[in-house]
Amino acid sequence: MRIVTKLSLLISIFFTANAFAADGSTHEYQLDNGLKLVVKEDHRAPVVISEVWYKVGSGYEPLGLTGISHMLEHLMFKGTPAHPGSQFLQLITENGGQLNAFTTRDFTTYYEMLSADKLPLSFQLEADRMANLSLEPTTFDSEHQVVKEERQLRVVNDPQALTYERFNAIALQANPYQNPTSGWPSDLNNMTDKDAKNWYHHWYGPNNAIVVVVGDVNPDDVYKLAQADFGKLKPIKMMEIKSHDTIKPLGPRKVTVKAPAKLPYVMIGFNTPSVVTATEKWEPYALEVLAGILAGSDSSRLQQDLVRDKQIASEVDIDYDMYTRLPGLFIIGATPSQGHNLGDVKQAIFDEINNLRTKPVSNKELNRIKTQVIANNIYAQDSIEYEAYLIGSMESVGLPWQEINNYEQQIRNVTPVQVQAVAKKYLSHDRSTIAELVPLPTNANTPVGNGPLQGANNVQ
Repeated sequence: MRIVTKLSLLISIFFTANAFAADGSTHEYQLDNGLKLVVKEDHRAPVVISEVWYKVGSGYEPLGLTGISHMLEHLMFKGTPAHPGSQFLQLITENGGQLNAFTTRDFTTYYEMLSADKLPLSFQLEADRMANLSLEPTTFDSEHQVVKEERQLRVVNDPQALTYERFNAIALQANPYQNPTSGWPSDLNNMTDKDAKNWYHHWYGPNNAIVVVVGDVNPDDVYKLAQADFGKLKPIKMMEIKSHDTIKPLGPRKVTVKAPAKLPYVMIGFNTPSVVTATEKWEPYALEVLAGILAGSDSSRLQQDLVRDKQIASEVDIDYDMYTRLPGLFIIGATPSQGHNLGDVKQAIFDEINNLRTKPVSNKELNRIKTQVIANNIYAQDSIEYEAYLIGSMESVGLPWQEINNYEQQIRNVTPVQVQAVAKKYLSHDRSTIAELVPLPTNANTPVGNGPLQGANNVQ
């Protein structure tokens, strides 16, 4: 299931209709300088969300520069000659809006939520910082310290996040997703303002950007506004993007993380394809349904068997993101209940997986899970924030936004045979990575948190 933690700071506005139903329409435009504009009408409230998506994130970073995309995200709020310092933030808030940004493996996104009549302000400011960002050494130094402190708080002091980081490094071999969005400590410590300038000038330009607007707007008017603000910007010369081929897993991998923590934790992951990378296009949808069968709801197998009936685990999470640029992971995370250990939990999870590998799921259970998966997806689209997120994330990983409309039918087409097939093919020991968090004693000087399964950052 897709866990979009990077939207956690957005203001949720929920409605009751399917966001991509007949009450609205989506329009696509291409500017001469390479910028793509996608506008979706949604007239249910006089508001708009305006987003700029840059097709660059931690999955583009070489060793030595890990964390640079996230660092630049912070610097993008430090002003331009026309709008110095915190003027960007002040103008948006004075006009009743809200703004933020997030960096992931595949993209870096900046957004403003405003009343619909304030859209020109968003475009003016975003176009300005797309081309004219101030990158003074003193500004870099102060924000550099903020980013390092953030890593300490969100990763080093959070045992589950730390486990997730080391897990990815082992599970995603020869895959740039193995590097953390926050950057490895050595790379972060040695980062310079020159690195940030080079990254900005090679990736931040109209020909590497997608502007997504969803709300109470007229698409042609938005296009004219984009032409006026973004159309005058010159394209940039981008870094060459090499094609990426994964290496075949040759056996199970394991990593143990010993860190101050209150509870042990285990992550079991399997190398899996995405919609972008799958040779059999039905497989990611079967994996999405498989995630729902295992732990997608309170009635799923792991929740019912491990948490409620046998009480082996106090909590079970699952994460499978089918919309990524490169192959990723199907991850199950669990915390043992009192009186049980990591071995008990691992065995119980693998028993459930083996059941799916050896015995097809019944049509009754499959139909129930598919209904839940589709309903969750439709409900999520009832906010203009998630409408915009779907459009932008699809386009940023190389999929057309129209792929959104294929989701429901593809899920409905999944069969018991296909669920069993992907369980056999991908959820095998040879494709597995296990990370175990072994708690060390905690003290008052060692903050401990319960980090989310995903490692995305959502910061300003």
